[in-house]
Amino acid sequence: MRPVLSIQNLYKSFGGLQVVRNLSFDVPEGKATALIGPNGAGKTTVFNLISGVYPVTSGCVRLRDQDITDLQSNRRIGRGLARSFQNIRLMPRLSVVDNLLVGQHATLSGPLDLLYPFRLFKRHEWTQAAEAELANHGLTKYAHEEVGSLPYGIRKRVDLIRATLASPSVLMLDEPAAGLNASETQELKMHLEVLRNRGMTLLIIEHDMHFIQSVCEKVVVLNFGGKIAEGTFDDVRSDQQVREAYLGAEAA
Repeated sequence: MRPVLSIQNLYKSFGGLQVVRNLSFDVPEGKATALIGPNGAGKTTVFNLISGVYPVTSGCVRLRDQDITDLQSNRRIGRGLARSFQNIRLMPRLSVVDNLLVGQHATLSGPLDLLYPFRLFKRHEWTQAAEAELANHGLTKYAHEEVGSLPYGIRKRVDLIRATLASPSVLMLDEPAAGLNASETQELKMHLEVLRNRGMTLLIIEHDMHFIQSVCEKVVVLNFGGKIAEGTFDDVRSDQQVREAYLGAEAA
């Protein structure tokens, strides 16, 4: 299966500290790929390089065979690459729908477009899209609630919906199951299954191995900024380097 996203010989240094080194992997289209590793392995830094938050030191990021390495992060959204962050970035005093409408501005092309008067139209297309997406995931009753008053698991799912309203072909999720209880995690899995049934490709950072095993077909393992294993969950679970990275050489 051809990759929709390809990372090629990626390096990142902050001053004299090299945090990502010679990293290459592909993300197959329409599948869920996990990026895992011990704390400090460089996973979120890799996400920041792919999404354009950080400039790369060297290497290449390709989306559908197009080089996006030097493309501004907001332009990458327009190309079909979106992400959520480890820390929820919603505005707590705004309603759920208003948070989703604010997120829609990421799809606009210039600073003057920020004045786009969607509030002048009672049933604007953005509002309809936001309400429809909430309905698709059983969250209609929260549409006009202040985000800050909602349970943590619901806020996580609203943050996920905001990332998907731009209709990305690739969605990057940074620890989507962190802080969720068992029922909230199951609801998240169902939410992701809906997205995958639409043909969306997922790239996921997550520490919950049961979650990874049940959601992802492919796993890439990092340690000290470099790839140490790649394959199915069972492949990497039995890999000696992976066991040593997580447990230490003596315990492994």
